[in-house]
Amino acid sequence: MKVVILAGGFGTRIRDVADDIPKPMIPIGPYPILWHIMRSYAHFGHKEFVLCLGYKGHVVKDFFLNCQAYTRDFNIKLGGGPGCGVSFIDGRGELDWNVTLTDTGARSMTGARISRVREYVRGEDFMLTYGDGLADVDVPALVDFHRAHGRVATLTAVRSPLLQRPLALDNAAVRGFREQACGGPVNGGFFVFEPGVFDYLRGDEDSLESCALTQLARDGQLMAYRHEGFWQCMDTAAERDLLEALWRSGAPPWMSLLPTASLAAMNRLYQRFDQRTQMVVAAAPRGA
Repeated sequence: MKVVILAGGFGTRIRDVADDIPKPMIPIGPYPILWHIMRSYAHFGHKEFVLCLGYKGHVVKDFFLNCQAYTRDFNIKLGGGPGCGVSFIDGRGELDWNVTLTDTGARSMTGARISRVREYVRGEDFMLTYGDGLADVDVPALVDFHRAHGRVATLTAVRSPLLQRPLALDNAAVRGFREQACGGPVNGGFFVFEPGVFDYLRGDEDSLESCALTQLARDGQLMAYRHEGFWQCMDTAAERDLLEALWRSGAPPWMSLLPTASLAAMNRLYQRFDQRTQMVVAAAPRGA
C-alpha cells in the first residue's frame, strides 16, 4: 500500500527554528522529520511513497537526489565517454524505497494536494499522514482495522497534551469535530483511505480537515483507530526541542516497534549520515 505524505505547508509557527527550509525537512537528530516518518512506515513493509510538495519543495527534492551519494561510498568516472557515471561500491544500500515527489502547489490546501496525486495511487486504497508528526502507530493493526469496517476513511485518534478540537465519537465511528477546544481524543493523522475519498475532494480551497473529513463523518464513512501510545506533532520550536531530546535519549519512542537489529542498522546509517545531511540542506538554493 502506498503512503502519501503532506509535505508542502509553510510551517509559519515554527519559522524561528528554520525559515529557509520546509517544516518536513527540519532535522530531528541528523535526519529530517520526514525521514523518521518514512522510516516508520518502511519498517512495516510500506516502502512506496508519494510526497506532496509545496513550499520550498526543491529542498526536499535535493535531499532525495543526493542522499545516496552522502550515505554511501561511490566511484565516479568523468569525461563524458563510455562508462562514465556513478557506481556505488560499498554495498550498503540499506534503503530500498520508491519515492515519488510531486509539486502540488505552493499555496494549495491539504485537500487539493491529495486530489493532485490521484494518478499516483492508481485507484487503490492508500495511507496518508502529515509531514510533521511522529508516533509509534502499529501500522498493520491500523490497516487491519480499516479493512474490517468497510468504510471509506480511517483516521488515528490520539491523546494530545494541547487543547484542540476533539473528535465526536460514537464507539469507533467519527460523527464530527467538536467546536470547543477541550480534552478528548483528537485527529492524529495516520489515515487509511479508499479511492472513494477523491469524491470528497473538490476544489483548491478545500482542506482535508474542514471539508472532506467533516463530510465523511456526516455520511458515516469515517472511523477512528484509537492509538494509546506515543504521538507528538511538531508545530512549534518547543515541540521540536522535545523530539530532539527524545532522539538524544537513545530510545526515541516513535521507533519502539523496531526490532533491536533493525534499530541498530538504522543507527549505523544515521551515524554515517551525520553532518552530511546538513551539507545537503545547506547546499539548497536560499530564498526560492
